[in-house]
Amino acid sequence: MLLDFIPILLGIVVAGCGGSGSGECHKLTLESSWQWQLSGRLNTSYDVQMYDIDLFDTNASQIASLHRSGKTVICYFSAGSYEDWREDAALFDTAVLGNALEGWAGERWLDIRHESLKTLMGNRLDLAVQKGCDGVEPDNMDGYANATGFTLRAADQLAYNIFIAQEAKKRGLYVGLKNDLDQIVELEPFFDFAVNEECHYYHECDALVPFIDAQKPVFNAEYAPQYVHNSNGARDVLCTQSKARNFHTLVLPVALDDTFRFSCD
Repeated sequence: MLLDFIPILLGIVVAGCGGSGSGECHKLTLESSWQWQLSGRLNTSYDVQMYDIDLFDTNASQIASLHRSGKTVICYFSAGSYEDWREDAALFDTAVLGNALEGWAGERWLDIRHESLKTLMGNRLDLAVQKGCDGVEPDNMDGYANATGFTLRAADQLAYNIFIAQEAKKRGLYVGLKNDLDQIVELEPFFDFAVNEECHYYHECDALVPFIDAQKPVFNAEYAPQYVHNSNGARDVLCTQSKARNFHTLVLPVALDDTFRFSCD
């Protein structure tokens, strides 16, 4: 069975307040600074409001520790791709597995129209709640714009992304939109924040303004060497532009392993 619906009640979005069950609301605002680390030994020492960390590789005690230090915890998982090393990899029907993601070994695009993904992604959202995450960052939410091996339409992507957002809301989780710049106008009402990669490098940052206009934070990461090394003041210019847009920009390694970090905040 294929996903063939677009939810009707566009305006119903309840901001997530944390899946930790602690009763404490870890808020995300336009002023929220962040750290993004998805691999390597987790460095919890940064003085930021929000940590974006891997759902599978981070345990509940680490998340609880971050909460005790006042951090909002966002948990990353891929909603649009299969990763052969994840603990639930054997549960994916081979019919949903598409082309490999270029540059990412063991990862393949998913046929987001397939009904079985509802259960699998619901289970991942349940895991986020069980571990105490305040919200989620579902990745690879723009398969329709890539060579997935499937004939995905923009409408298929909208339906899937809205489904993920609404399922996160049902569980009391914040949910962030990852990239998918061409559908931001339609999707912003369903999401609480945006995570973007390299909008400065690709001159695409204006597409994210609807989030700022809606008083929702934009978290941006840049990887280009000129920003890493501040060649000819490139990182200084980047940070000036980022602050003018009210974005929160980090310059990070592509591996997101905390080998270095430069923050415009």
